Amino acid sequence: MERITIKSLIMEFFTNHPNRELKTSTVEDWVSEQYFKAHGKYPSNVSTDINQLHHDGRLINISYRVYKYDPDNDRKVKLHDFSDSVREEIFKRDDYRCVICGLGREAGLGIAADHKIPRSKNGKNTLENGQTLCNQHNNLKKNYSQIETGKRYFIKIYGSAKEKRDVKMMAFCKSVFDAYDKHDMDKQIERPDLD
Repeated sequence: MERITIKSLIMEFFTNHPNRELKTSTVEDWVSEQYFKAHGKYPSNVSTDINQLHHDGRLINISYRVYKYDPDNDRKVKLHDFSDSVREEIFKRDDYRCVICGLGREAGLGIAADHKIPRSKNGKNTLENGQTLCNQHNNLKKNYSQIETGKRYFIKIYGSAKEKRDVKMMAFCKSVFDAYDKHDMDKQIERPDLD
């Protein structure tokens, strides 16, 4: 029998409600109830797993804490993943070890086949574009893409604040952009406050 995980429950709920815009709180309530029935305890970080499924391309983010599942989009995402044979070639080539820390299955860690150039930037599902990462480093890499998303989000906030002449919010956004510059993060994304 397949193990009941938080992500499997999230996907079960979304697939049972295709193309419906669902609040994270609604999904969390149902997933928590089902997880408790299966494991006798409540899950943690359901919203984090929903967000991760969005970053994996399985769910579509509609607005803040609102997502939907589009079966047609999900099929496209699955088509854009490594085939089982290419994934296995990547693992073999990298000796089933993370290319960053050198640890892997023999150390009891889960491993993942990662796209060096992400699919969102037209990365291919080839052996050459694949690398083995332990789950920790795979998640860290995904978090770095969230940093880029965060900057784009603050650009939107800054634009709204500028329209409303909200000087306090504009100053806050500028300090966030300064932090990005100070740490040399995502400089390819232009700051909107330098015009």
